[in-house]
Amino acid sequence: MFTGIVEEAALVSKIEKENENLHIYLSCSFLNELKIDQSVSHNGVCLTVVEKDEFNYKVTAVKETLLKSNLGFLKVGDKVNIERSMLMNGRIDGHIVQGHVDQTAICKEIREAGGSWYFSFEYKEMAGNLTVEKGSIAVNGVSLTVVNSKTNSFDVAIIPYTYYNTNFHQLRIGDIVNLEFDIIGKYIFKIIKELYPDKK
Repeated sequence: MFTGIVEEAALVSKIEKENENLHIYLSCSFLNELKIDQSVSHNGVCLTVVEKDEFNYKVTAVKETLLKSNLGFLKVGDKVNIERSMLMNGRIDGHIVQGHVDQTAICKEIREAGGSWYFSFEYKEMAGNLTVEKGSIAVNGVSLTVVNSKTNSFDVAIIPYTYYNTNFHQLRIGDIVNLEFDIIGKYIFKIIKELYPDKK
């Protein structure tokens, strides 16, 4: 379980393909604190540390993960938003993020707004995957507040700290990002759908 408060943008140092799996090697400043079997969010995807040495750690993304996320598009030198799992003895500064990506979206527009930035994203409409104005959304694992919520698109406003300390500063129009919709909203949608199956 995560909060969507990214600790660092880690650097992809090597990528290996094995059958349908992708082994991703990354370097980060807290490498010496990571442990084998530890869960770490990578662009919002919960992956397990399977190996580490003094320079890098390794995670493996399986076919299902690659189909649902943007990890298959990673290249050596790319930055990946990472966050270790949350501690249960402190404040949750973001929102509840499971690390289970629902689907991807395309960055449609980037607008500079006098010291901040608006990013617009569009996604394929899928049952239960929806946003609400001022609701929570995780984009590449970053906990953000929805602005301008529409049926299959939304905007987020990015402050300078988030822009420069995550991989948002590398995003370009046309790039694909990972989305995890609010878990509470998904449960409510499912309950209402089961109670009122004929309602749209």
